[in-house]
Amino acid sequence: MPELSPRRRQLVLAICCMSLLIVSLDNTVLNVALPSMQKELHATVAGMQWTIDAYTLVLASLLMLAGSTADRIGRRRVFKAGLVLFTLGSLLCSVAPNLESLVAFRMVQAVGGSMLNPVAMSIITNTFTDPRERARAIGVWGGVVGISMAAGPVVGGLLVDSVGWRSIFWINLPVGLAALLLTWAYVPESRAPKPRRPDPVGQLLVIGLLGSLTYAIIEAPSSGWTSPRILLFAALALGSLAGLLAYESRRSEPLIDLRFFRSAPFSGATVIAVCAFAALSGFLFLNTLYLQNVRGLSALHAGLYMLPMAALTFVCAPLSGRLVGNRGPRLPLLVAGVAMTACGLLFAVFEAETDTVLLFTGYVFFGLGFGMVNAPITNTAVSGMPRAQAGVAAAVASTSRQIGGTLGVAVIGAVLASGVAGTGSPRGAAYATAFVDASKPAWWIIGGCGLAVLLVGALTSGRWAQETALRTAKRLEERSAAPSGARTSADSRTS
Repeated sequence: MPELSPRRRQLVLAICCMSLLIVSLDNTVLNVALPSMQKELHATVAGMQWTIDAYTLVLASLLMLAGSTADRIGRRRVFKAGLVLFTLGSLLCSVAPNLESLVAFRMVQAVGGSMLNPVAMSIITNTFTDPRERARAIGVWGGVVGISMAAGPVVGGLLVDSVGWRSIFWINLPVGLAALLLTWAYVPESRAPKPRRPDPVGQLLVIGLLGSLTYAIIEAPSSGWTSPRILLFAALALGSLAGLLAYESRRSEPLIDLRFFRSAPFSGATVIAVCAFAALSGFLFLNTLYLQNVRGLSALHAGLYMLPMAALTFVCAPLSGRLVGNRGPRLPLLVAGVAMTACGLLFAVFEAETDTVLLFTGYVFFGLGFGMVNAPITNTAVSGMPRAQAGVAAAVASTSRQIGGTLGVAVIGAVLASGVAGTGSPRGAAYATAFVDASKPAWWIIGGCGLAVLLVGALTSGRWAQETALRTAKRLEERSAAPSGARTSADSRTS
């Protein structure tokens, strides 16, 4: 990528952030619209889970493919294709006649979305080569997540209450088209010097693992955890995982380079991303259903109720980026872990749903924690890797986020569905009575995710962890510089 002027770099950052805005806004807006969609489409809790997880599942399955493809054929080219597909998928979602069509069109959206965030992060990484500038740019990137979380519930509530849930997909159209035109005009093309070859077998194993695991978790409450169908999909998930580990470890250019995980900060960022985004998706899923189905709030009022969480995320995300740039990721990760754990405990132990002051306090804790956690994940994932592997490293981090989001909705939705089974209509008295008790195990899970962020963050952000990152980066650079025929022996010496 050619050296750009400071003004041009900021413009490239703004364009990349536009893609993040529509993807992040789409998720937060959709959560507010879930009860209206459930009512109009006559969907169960599992049906609502699929409207979210069909998107995150496809996204998680294709992110690494998109990252490596962009490194190979051109990041700008893949980024433009992603904008076209995401915008088209949004248009199709707005006219979906039933739940099945909506789920299918959400998958079209996800194919486009898989080409946006990791590729945009790779563009940013190769545009901002100075570590401090890169950390600040990632802080801005994290701030966009805060903007989407602050604006999403309110914008979604206004649209759902005034026009209907279909209108939530319309906001992606002008932003997507504007980002496409600006990309065409201002974002330079870039590729990795030595891109990896395609890995179709590894890609199929990833799809098999994530798809079968998600299906088993979501459908288990209705089918039974020990039913033959659920056991079959669970076995398929385990088989896919075993096959993936065995196959990828033998490839010189794998879809998932397992050598990345020799870096403790990179491994920690992966685990933290899964836990943090599982907590986020579960938090949004639970609170949206509670505020509208149990408290009887409108979509707009439910969105306004969640503003304390969104506002703290908005404020803390850029602050976290500056802290990472100036002092490293340790402090933001510790703050995030403590705050998210406190939120889970407030709801699980003190039933914060039943008291408005405690409810808002829990929202503040979660917004503080999630605002602090995003920038350290991204920065840690890409900063210790060679620039030629930036697309792959960013894709692994993004994949971890989406896997967390998928599992959060699947697991917490399954826990909730089991607890409210047989209580009748979501707006009935029996459902409302059962909801708080049914959600307690889910809040323990969210608190456990926060505790994992705290412990893993403390373990993987010290001096020892940084030394493992430096060794891993050196090995990866040596491996990429070695002739292809010599890579096997080089790998065996460093294993």
